[in-house]
Amino acid sequence: MSEQQRPEAETDAFVFSPRKNGQAQSVSDELAAWMRTGWADTEMRDLEPIEQAEHTARRRAALSEAFPGERLVIPSGQLLTRSNDTEYPFRAATNYAYLTGDTTDGNCLVLTPRDGGGHDAVLYLKGRSDRDNGEFWLGGYGELWTGRRNSLEEASALLGVATADVRTLPGALRADGVTTRVVRGHDAEVDAIVDELRADADAEARAKSARLDEELAVTLADHRLVKDEWEIAQLQKAVDATTRGFEDVAGTLPKAKGTSERYIEGTFFLRARVEGNDVGYGTIAASGPNATTLHWTRNDGPVREGELLLLDAGVETTTLYTADVTRTMPISGTFTDLQRKVYDLVYKAQEAGIAAVAPGRPFTDFHEASQRVLAEGLVEWGLLEGPVDRVLELGLQRRYTLHGTGHMLGMDVHDCAVSRQETHLYGDLKPGMVLTVEPGLYFQPDDLTVPEELRGIGVRIEDDVLVTEEGRTVMSAGLPRSSAEVEAWLAERLPR
Repeated sequence: MSEQQRPEAETDAFVFSPRKNGQAQSVSDELAAWMRTGWADTEMRDLEPIEQAEHTARRRAALSEAFPGERLVIPSGQLLTRSNDTEYPFRAATNYAYLTGDTTDGNCLVLTPRDGGGHDAVLYLKGRSDRDNGEFWLGGYGELWTGRRNSLEEASALLGVATADVRTLPGALRADGVTTRVVRGHDAEVDAIVDELRADADAEARAKSARLDEELAVTLADHRLVKDEWEIAQLQKAVDATTRGFEDVAGTLPKAKGTSERYIEGTFFLRARVEGNDVGYGTIAASGPNATTLHWTRNDGPVREGELLLLDAGVETTTLYTADVTRTMPISGTFTDLQRKVYDLVYKAQEAGIAAVAPGRPFTDFHEASQRVLAEGLVEWGLLEGPVDRVLELGLQRRYTLHGTGHMLGMDVHDCAVSRQETHLYGDLKPGMVLTVEPGLYFQPDDLTVPEELRGIGVRIEDDVLVTEEGRTVMSAGLPRSSAEVEAWLAERLPR
């Protein structure tokens, strides 16, 4: 929340100086006066509320009920500098977007307790650029630089919440001596103002304040565990776009063989940008032995005939819900016998994991079901010494399986990570939860405990699964999963 980002309402045209190659440029009085005139009135548009406005209002009400009498501060986050005067693309903080439906930078939602109970919600944001002080054409955040913003009135109509100028936020936060909680880590100046209000004198007081903020973050994560109908529709939209992205990749594998994994990454990224906001996380386009590196995002390796491609990717919608899907496919279009053997074991493990997803079952069941199948296969192949129960008790299969079998999914790819363990990791599944089921086997290129022909093979199959009242729905069922289905799917898409 720097002065550059939230300028005071000055009237001096020379407050905002254009810069060229890092150097300030002078502005004549004649140019400054001319730029103030001759503009059509575009101050107010008639806007319909966003479709999730009724949902965000309900979410704010639930949060209000959880913290009666306390002020709650949820910032959107600020642009981050990439280098010099360029920034990374902005992605709003998840909790802010969840509670407001807004995805723009430099804003802050404040819930202030009112007499008699409940909270007044006010969204502090940047309104229109001022045509009188030159900010609209000289400031780096002016509308001729970054595009027209909604006025405060437009934003209120669009989002269904009261709005105020973000430049008044510091004063609003400093008013009224009420207990304040903040979602930390997204706006350094907001964090600093809250710290100033608390005036913690010692380590004990600072620890108490930290617990206040942690409880706010945990409660928000708990609230987001179960998705409403609108959220489920957004996730299905993300999954469907992701399916099309995988189809795009399958059709371009021959071109990728002439370049690198970057071609695959770029192909999927095009789909993500056309149909959504961005990719939901760094795409993993891992060919050959790179597939044994779980988070291979360099994507600079060769794409070779006869090897496998592990593609882990997800489209993020414009409302910031993301899919998370993985398919492992033979670059040539056909698995070798050995590749099929590994793939089929992972597929069998995934089938067992998906079958264990149902309301009322412990969250850990699908992981345990998948791991048992993998452990049984590894013992049968002679890579681990049984019995299987001993292997699982000691976790010996993890040398080759490495990771858990899934996680919650939503606005974050690893959604609700800070939620209470008793409601998440050690809780029961509930209708409306969405999770991934993604077992894998990874035989490292330098692992001398496996036969040489297995070294460098990595296979993961990942699907997005909705918990329903009756059981489950595989949201990503539009993509093939069995080895035979994958080969048939590739045969339809690879150029002949």
